[in-house]
Amino acid sequence: MRSVFSLLLSALLVVAPALPQAKSRTLKPGWNIFSKDQDVQLGREAASQVEREMPVVRDEVLNGYLTRLGQRLVAAPEADKYPYTFKWVNDPNINAFALPGGPTYFNTGLILNADNEGQLVGVLAHEISHVALRHGTHQVSKANAIKLPAMLLGAVVGGGSMLGQLTQLGIGLGANSLLLKYSRDAERDADLLGARMMARAGYNPLEMARFFEKLEAQGGQRMPQFLSSHPNPGNRVQSVENEIRTFSRQDYNADSGEFQRMKARVQQLPKAPAPRQGGGNLPSGGAPPNSGEVLPTGRFKEYRANDFSLRHPENWEAFGDQTSSSVTIAPRAGLRQGQNGVQIGYGVIVSLHEPPQGRRVDLQRDTQDLIRQLQQSNQDMTPAREGARRTTVDGRQALITTLYSRSPFEGQREVDMLVTMALPERLLYLVFIGPEQDFSKLQGTYEEMLRSVRVSQ
Repeated sequence: MRSVFSLLLSALLVVAPALPQAKSRTLKPGWNIFSKDQDVQLGREAASQVEREMPVVRDEVLNGYLTRLGQRLVAAPEADKYPYTFKWVNDPNINAFALPGGPTYFNTGLILNADNEGQLVGVLAHEISHVALRHGTHQVSKANAIKLPAMLLGAVVGGGSMLGQLTQLGIGLGANSLLLKYSRDAERDADLLGARMMARAGYNPLEMARFFEKLEAQGGQRMPQFLSSHPNPGNRVQSVENEIRTFSRQDYNADSGEFQRMKARVQQLPKAPAPRQGGGNLPSGGAPPNSGEVLPTGRFKEYRANDFSLRHPENWEAFGDQTSSSVTIAPRAGLRQGQNGVQIGYGVIVSLHEPPQGRRVDLQRDTQDLIRQLQQSNQDMTPAREGARRTTVDGRQALITTLYSRSPFEGQREVDMLVTMALPERLLYLVFIGPEQDFSKLQGTYEEMLRSVRVSQ
């Protein structure tokens, strides 16, 4: 019987359902300061915390069932080949969440309240879609675009974890965390992408919408925790029905036949124990480093990212991922550990600033918005009296604004030369940083770096 079942399962996997037709709306991840590799790193760190604090089920049969369902979904190209994992949490409340990069957790209350395997698979597909569309780190990027470059730098050089650095910004794994609480637009896109993955795997996508409608119908004080972090985008069933019309006609016959047996096995689990509560390599402050440790040598090398490239001093390090929208280039000796993360005494930050949704980029207005955000992060920062001056970078109009703030080195004032240029949808900005007494020694290098900037948009 075992070999016959294996042959039948293999046949189901080989005969792939028809692909969505071209009329389907394109769904892709939004703007993000994090790279995909950083999503994976953050997810692994967060998963380690989750499994210390939550009653993760260690039953191989139950986790094997969930993993088999998940693997059928992530075989779709839309899932984007993240290292997905799937585990149960022994909790009767209705909830599920997926961490950036792929770790996915399901409360046992989900299977107890689902009517069939298709509904369970629907929630799985929805959560996988949040990972593939990078909704968690996208929301963190939008809300913390100014603070993130230094935070990501701290994760690389400060000896701490990426999740630990985010916690310093007030972003943890709580109920209202930006990593796990989504907008209605994100929910709509996860529904649509999840529907496509379900159809490919041979499940009726309407079961996903029907289960969410069932949860909504509970209402009142019993509204499931799932809905507090996954708000209803409205007309879910109609939206999924419209999406299904773009698919080639097919039969939905992938049910494994194991649902009821697994539901009974969950009911036999012992009551979960009470959750357990979770509880630098850089110098901090002090005198500035020796000039030989921080000043450029005059030799350059290239740094190339997806959105831009530039040349930087050979003896300075690029702290960033080339698939990310942000990089910090600095001598390691020019960094200091502060109360709110790593501070840059010598170096350059290159990143992107996104204006409010639906607003066209305006160089002057968005530069002022960016300066206000920088000042919120550094209340000692003040613009120079002469204001901004115009220049060109890679043939594009740009502004140079000189700002002053307190240096991480004791008793020194810092110069922050902010350069902004408008791209079609965002503002590219560079902040050239150095103590005022040494800035003239850095000026030539910074001007050479600016001349070397090339934008790919």
